[in-house]
Amino acid sequence: GWQVSMKSGSLSYILPCNRLPVQLMSQVRVYTSNGQKKDLGSEDTSGSVHGETLHKVETGQDTTNAGQKQSSPKQPIQVKVKAVLKKREYGPKYTQNNFITGVRAINEFCLKSSDLDQLRKIKRRSPHDDTETFTVYLRSDVEAKSLEVWGSPEALARERKRRKEAEIKYRENLFRNQRLLWEYKEFFGNTKPRSSTAAMFFKGPGKVVMVAICINGLNFFFKLLAWVYTGSASMFSEAIHSLADTCNQALLALGISQSARTPDPSHPYGFTNMRYIASLISGVGIFMMGAGLSWYHGIIGLLHPHPVESLLWAYCILAGSLVSEGATLLVAINEIRRSARAKGLSFYQYVVQSRDPSTNVVLLEDAAAVLSVAVAATCMGLTSLTGNPYYDSVGSLGVGTLLGTVSAFLIYTNTEALLGRSIEPEQLQRLTELLESDPVVRAIHDVKATDMGMSKVRFKAEVDFDGRVVTRSYLEKQDIEQLLQEIQQVKTLEELEAFMLKHGENIIDTLGAEVDRLEKDLKQRNPDVRHVDLEIL
Repeated sequence: GWQVSMKSGSLSYILPCNRLPVQLMSQVRVYTSNGQKKDLGSEDTSGSVHGETLHKVETGQDTTNAGQKQSSPKQPIQVKVKAVLKKREYGPKYTQNNFITGVRAINEFCLKSSDLDQLRKIKRRSPHDDTETFTVYLRSDVEAKSLEVWGSPEALARERKRRKEAEIKYRENLFRNQRLLWEYKEFFGNTKPRSSTAAMFFKGPGKVVMVAICINGLNFFFKLLAWVYTGSASMFSEAIHSLADTCNQALLALGISQSARTPDPSHPYGFTNMRYIASLISGVGIFMMGAGLSWYHGIIGLLHPHPVESLLWAYCILAGSLVSEGATLLVAINEIRRSARAKGLSFYQYVVQSRDPSTNVVLLEDAAAVLSVAVAATCMGLTSLTGNPYYDSVGSLGVGTLLGTVSAFLIYTNTEALLGRSIEPEQLQRLTELLESDPVVRAIHDVKATDMGMSKVRFKAEVDFDGRVVTRSYLEKQDIEQLLQEIQQVKTLEELEAFMLKHGENIIDTLGAEVDRLEKDLKQRNPDVRHVDLEIL
């Protein structure tokens, strides 16, 4: 009943029964006519064997050679069968085991809260820091309940469409009501207490910006009067400079107010970068409005010079502007020193890294204003002494060049901040060492830490977790004796599958809890880290 086949110096035995097919490879021994024996194993023999050959296969049965009966010992055939579970086919879309929250069940499946009371409630680990667990529902149960309530998928789709139209109409009415409320407040006055956004302009960068707006507005008014009276090109440049500063700082105030808005679904990380956007626009405005007009007026003065009138009032206004701009500059310097000291940085590092873009703009604009007042006064003095109007035009060009330099620096620093630059290597090293020192972490890869602006850091890394430590952490919370009894009660493959699925899901939950713990530790030890994304490798 055995079927024997010869292939390349080896034999294949096929069991003639209805059991699992088992293939055994036996060694082939080749005997030549001179009595020599060769073991070929499983290698191919090229060509034919010279002379008379006799192939003898040891199969555990008695064979005869040259009329003589020779017996060989029987070798038992060992068959090892591997038992495996049948693979489940889930298909391209499988949502039977998905969990959804009560809010999603009500909104997406058009149910009421009373309908959810009849469904199975499952406690799961919460993704939010303020709660430990929250209630979820099986998606399959929610879908079945929605069909029970609405009768058919078509009816459910019609109800969803109706609710969507009602939501759009509600938003339109809400916008209309907000506009009417704004008009009502404009007419009767707003008696609402001062909000937190308004309070931002009474301390920190907001206070610096408001002081700068008031002083630069007054400077623009008086410099404009001096230019009308004297006709000086340098005084015209100074007036344009003060106007540009006033407009840019008003834009900074708008950026500060917008950055305080709370995050929404469209902007989940908030509006912090509005300060950098306002500072970037401010830098462009200084270049176009301040530097451009100053250069233009200086070139016109060189091409078409005209005598300058009495400069006494111009000197007086420049002196007052120097005092006021210097006062604003001191306010900005003190604010930056205080903030730099709190962050553990030097004054230069704080300014170059653009940690506070609004205060940086005020600092640089006022510093440029003080220097430009000195340049304008010097050139006007030379014009007054020599009677040559070209000095005044050269002063206008100098003020324009100074403003262009400041605007270029602001554009560069704010662009770097908006592009999402990395944090300092020392800070990144501290975050990396904190993760690697945890016993549950084997290694971390692809580490990225981005400064999102205003000292808010987003940290991302792929973490190779130690499965043994995670499993031990799970076992430490279990009753080992009870777990051992469960193992001893496993007799069939179905019982083994149920046991592994139960504890496997719990181990995955333990891994998620470890991820939450690591994220919490990173945020507590590094307050600048606001968003942590740890991906399991």
